[in-house]
Amino acid sequence: MSNIVDFNNVSTVGLESSPVAKALAGLRANEARYFFNKYNHQFAVTPVSESRQTLDYVSRILKEERDIEFAAKPLETSSFQVENIKWAYVFYEDGLEVNVMYTVDNPKKRAVGFKLSDGMDVPAELEEKFKFARQKSRLAGTIRGSFFVIKGEY
Repeated sequence: MSNIVDFNNVSTVGLESSPVAKALAGLRANEARYFFNKYNHQFAVTPVSESRQTLDYVSRILKEERDIEFAAKPLETSSFQVENIKWAYVFYEDGLEVNVMYTVDNPKKRAVGFKLSDGMDVPAELEEKFKFARQKSRLAGTIRGSFFVIKGEY
């Protein structure tokens, strides 16, 4: 069952097992606020047990593009399309968020983004391969993010 993320009243529901649950909930709320403000879209998440297809899609892109497989347990996913962009999100127990931005009509605007919750270490799978920029967020504290461009067709 999907839950719409409320960015006005940040909740850790679905993320309770994370050691950085509060920061991860803030990161999730930050995404919800972005989509509401930019696209007037309600950001909803689904437990990974009910959204295996989204997890498999994101995992396939990570594996085929950069040979990345995360050891962390996935907790929730989100998958939707706004305008001409397909979005897929996975929120992991360690505080990592992975998102896929896949523009339907423009192969040059497709990417995978990584965001780290405030207080979490850079996952070993990303440590040597990516540099992270910092961004301040009222909801999520300090977010560290990085990305790579998708080359294949998915």
